[in-house]
Amino acid sequence: MNLSLALPEIALAVFVCAFMIVDSVTKGRILPALHNGVVLFLLALGAYCLANVPAAGTQLAFHNMYIQDGMGMALKGFSAIAVAFTLIVGSNYAKDRDMFKGELHALVMFTLLGQMIMISANNLLLIYLGVELLSLSLYAAVAMHRDSVKATEAAMKYFVLGALASGFLLYGMSMIYGATGSLNHADIAFASAGAGSKSIIFVFGLVFLVAGLAFKLGVVPFHMWVPDVYQGSPSITTLLISGAPKLAAFAMMMRLLVDGLYTKAMDWQQMLMVLAVLSLAIGNLTAIAQTSLKRMLAYSTIAQMGFMLLGMLSGVVAGNPANSTAAYSAAMFYSITYVLTTLGTFGVIMVMSRKGIEVENIADLKGLNKRSPWLALVMLLLMFSLAGIPPMVGFAAKLAVLKALLATGQIWLTVYAVMFSLVGAFYYIRVVKTMYFEAPADDAGIAVAADARTVLGLNGLAVIVLGLLPAPLMAYCAQLIQQSLAG
Repeated sequence: MNLSLALPEIALAVFVCAFMIVDSVTKGRILPALHNGVVLFLLALGAYCLANVPAAGTQLAFHNMYIQDGMGMALKGFSAIAVAFTLIVGSNYAKDRDMFKGELHALVMFTLLGQMIMISANNLLLIYLGVELLSLSLYAAVAMHRDSVKATEAAMKYFVLGALASGFLLYGMSMIYGATGSLNHADIAFASAGAGSKSIIFVFGLVFLVAGLAFKLGVVPFHMWVPDVYQGSPSITTLLISGAPKLAAFAMMMRLLVDGLYTKAMDWQQMLMVLAVLSLAIGNLTAIAQTSLKRMLAYSTIAQMGFMLLGMLSGVVAGNPANSTAAYSAAMFYSITYVLTTLGTFGVIMVMSRKGIEVENIADLKGLNKRSPWLALVMLLLMFSLAGIPPMVGFAAKLAVLKALLATGQIWLTVYAVMFSLVGAFYYIRVVKTMYFEAPADDAGIAVAADARTVLGLNGLAVIVLGLLPAPLMAYCAQLIQQSLAG
């Protein structure tokens, strides 16, 4: 058993346990110093994962339950950096709401541990353990702001619907185990190619599995928790939910559907098509009607995840897997760039929120350009990226997915996606219009901490640079996906 393969997870588990012991012994007296230590550790962990992406091949450990490959290490690195970003921009927000505690930091690190387990799981039960560790930590993090009735309500809704989603996922896994006799992805892939995979149990298992994944992604018709949880949660927790877990969800789809059920791609791709079509329509059209900024971004997330699914459903055409690398790498590129823009968007919302003042509605951004031109500029770049306006990275991401989709010959679906991208551009540009062309209700300037200003500036810069030069990251994603498929 090669424990070194799971070094990122082991290091994170040891660190979070040591953190809780030290914080408990010191009774929170040195929490600011511990906070800095956590951020530095997460950044170092992310750098380690990205620096140690294997050039080729995959390795298995723990009786083939754990897989290490380039895609997994890269996604872990990006996830760790995204979580560190969340703590940096959200520290002052948490302090103003009496949430800056050791418990919050521990929960944040446990969410990351759950994501890492999901990313490297090569076994149905290990995936489920990762999902539950992530989900239970997020439920508690949503309820951290105990004085807020909305946060408590959001936590209850998230818990109940999340439990339902976990039930769907586990039920689907149990059916697939019953039909194939194994929990390991390689064995399931081998069994699914045989006659036994045509059994009614296997078909139902696949349906429940896709439904559970759809719940976790928050796509229609399993999206009912997304707007309520986004709006009711403290902004730092909303960012925790909407950011890095999307990378883990993409990895989970790759592990379950591509690694384990690749021979049934023509079946699950049809299901993903229905989810994508509904998500693009309902997500974009409902977002237009929102006055709440968080609810608008929630419905935007539903539409964005629908767009990501377009890449996932383009991998196999009429049984031919020739388009797989282009399609799945486009979906991976889309997921990474979406997380990048989401981090910045909620980062701006958090630094604008002060003690007793919560930025919740689009109207709260009125005249932001007069109050803080720098914040308005960063938000403009992020809105343009989410809308898919060149030269922002969102345009390159959408174009990559559309190219992969067009290669399948589904012209109608490509036109449909472009049409709803245009619809979505309306509510993003409305935010820009509110910031630049409406008078502010409050002329007071907005003070931004130096660390938050730095990371938000880097975020805005990355959106432009990756938009102008998307080829290196696209090629990197294609290399990682090709390696994963070959393994």
